Amino acid sequence: AADPRGIEAKRARARMMVDAGAAPEAAHPGRTWDDLMDAYLDGVQLAPRTMERNTSSLRQLYPSFTGRLLAELTGADVRAYRAKREEDGVAPGTISREIMLMSAATNWAIRELEWAIPNPWAGRAPAPTPPRERWLSRDEAARLIEAAEAMGRRCLRNLYLSDFIRLCLYSGLRPGEAIQMEWRRVDLERGLVLFDAGHGPGGQKSGAAGSVPLNQHARVALLSRRRAVPDGCQWVFPGKKPECPQNDMRKGFAACVKLADLADVHPHDLRRTFASWLVQDGVDIQRVSKLLRHNDISITHRVYAHLAPDTLADAAAVL
Repeated sequence: AADPRGIEAKRARARMMVDAGAAPEAAHPGRTWDDLMDAYLDGVQLAPRTMERNTSSLRQLYPSFTGRLLAELTGADVRAYRAKREEDGVAPGTISREIMLMSAATNWAIRELEWAIPNPWAGRAPAPTPPRERWLSRDEAARLIEAAEAMGRRCLRNLYLSDFIRLCLYSGLRPGEAIQMEWRRVDLERGLVLFDAGHGPGGQKSGAAGSVPLNQHARVALLSRRRAVPDGCQWVFPGKKPECPQNDMRKGFAACVKLADLADVHPHDLRRTFASWLVQDGVDIQRVSKLLRHNDISITHRVYAHLAPDTLADAAAVL
């Protein structure tokens, strides 16, 4: 029960082979780090965004591990890699992602391919960095929207910014989900944004089909978009070419933040603000987690639970 995927059992079998005089590489002659990564990337279905991150990690891992025999990799090798990355000033979260990728790939090969190999990566990633806590007060949000509207009045090219900010702020959509949204997935009558199954442009991070409810503010933002977008255009936020979605949102957003005289505000902070406001207004973590579409409620709890109103005093007062 403690080892449902049988990873430890397969490692034990590998140790038995070693005790019997057959080294792991004898069972799988010459398996290298490159063989592992080729097999893992071919054999595992990953979301495009995850694949992009993994590719970035592999670019960093490659010079240190290409050609190395898996059976000869040790914890010392992983510690040396981590130390080198830290010396180069790389963020702990990035190093952790690289090491965890290797641990996941190794466990996958042990489980699915029954490779008799060690996993020196397990448990050697840096501790995760604390989650980013930047969210907007209601006054800051109002200033940001006001700045976006001012930019839209000055230049029609920036007209979309206030609608984008309102939509993300009041629906909890990820910036990429909002900017890539097609009208076919907007159901204003039922007040929903729909997601396709899979990891295509109309999907969400989890790959599952789903929906997001639209409150009055988010609905107003979409109605504003409907009036601004040419008839027949498939995108809620079209780019310079109507057949393509907006793709330079970050530059405009940064200018908007500066105009509003705010500091350290990123597009994803709009989603974080949506959740923070809900928690502070007493919405329970389970409901917030469902609205954010987190696969694991512990993620929601770790990032937002400390913002909840302190009801312990009220509970104790019952006595």
